[in-house]
Amino acid sequence: MEIIIPKERIILGIDPGTAVMGYGLIKETGPKIELISLGVVKMDSIDDHMLKLQRIFEKTVALIDNYKPDCMALEAPFYGKNIQVMLKLGRAQGVAMAAGLSRNLVITEYAPRKIKQAITGNGNAAKEQVASMLQQLLKFKETPDFLDATDGLAVAVCHSFQRIPTGKTGSKKSYSGWDTFVKDNTNRVAGLSKAKK
Repeated sequence: MEIIIPKERIILGIDPGTAVMGYGLIKETGPKIELISLGVVKMDSIDDHMLKLQRIFEKTVALIDNYKPDCMALEAPFYGKNIQVMLKLGRAQGVAMAAGLSRNLVITEYAPRKIKQAITGNGNAAKEQVASMLQQLLKFKETPDFLDATDGLAVAVCHSFQRIPTGKTGSKKSYSGWDTFVKDNTNRVAGLSKAKK
């Protein structure tokens, strides 16, 4: 089964947080990607946690309605030692997911390490390294609240690099092992098999 990627699509990337939510939108045309928008939603002036969640939901829906993305990618909460922080981040992510689902978007989640690996080649890269790579890739200058915004943008770019189809029925094909992957993807692994010899 061949996975078909649409010729053009818009990807919304979100890094959910309860003080600041970073977001980025890119347009993917074949193998090329270009920046549409990036920014932050600040919530540090809101004291009530439930009101912060409401703002995340409303701002995410507004981004979706404004830019009409084809899919959404989210950064998964990292596993820290502080359970309360993890719980709040999980809620923020869940609310952002609910906003996407309310607009029938296909949503994909990525671990922070996977995002850094996709952008810089190093899963332990600093936020500054990720931002610098994105600047080079998408040719843009610094913006206010730069690192929170580029965190959201990094999620969108990571998703683009995975080439996951947008369609509801289309999900990444899973393989039972290396042999079945090679059989279905001879054109993708030809260089690898030559290198092994």
